[in-house]
Amino acid sequence: MRITENLEKIRYLILDVDGTMTDGGVYLDDHGREMKKFSIKDGAAVLLARQAGIETVILTGRKSGAVARRAAELGITEVFQDVKHKRTFLTAYFEKKGIRPEEAAYIGDDLNDLEAMKCAGLPACPQDAARQVKAVCACVLTSCGGQGAVREFVEMILEKRGILDQCAEELWGCSE
Repeated sequence: MRITENLEKIRYLILDVDGTMTDGGVYLDDHGREMKKFSIKDGAAVLLARQAGIETVILTGRKSGAVARRAAELGITEVFQDVKHKRTFLTAYFEKKGIRPEEAAYIGDDLNDLEAMKCAGLPACPQDAARQVKAVCACVLTSCGGQGAVREFVEMILEKRGILDQCAEELWGCSE
């Protein structure tokens, strides 16, 4: 199937965090608190996806209070942290939810995402993803992780469906 056909079928957007929703940096202060920088544009993309009926799922190999907080701010209820074997988890999750692979897109950037990405009908990655990840992705985005890659991908889906402007209008009262 071509990527444009796959865009029409996506109902679930599976997101890695570090290197996808963030720039991959982990900031630690003198008190051991962790901070992450998330893109506001990517956050808006999550809202646009929801408006279009696409559910966002966070699947990350690390555990972070910053991730839980950002997910709550965006209304993402399916948040799975500290998942060491993402493929095993995702296979079981798809089965439990009755999700067909072609209904899921997965955006990840590094080797720990590689096998899980193969479970999704549409694997995508930021421009700065590991070369092994780029090799299996149907869509290598022009944006880097944490710098609008999620937004770029969501807009691609909604533009293909012809509903990007409609979703933006419904959410924020604006369109292009």
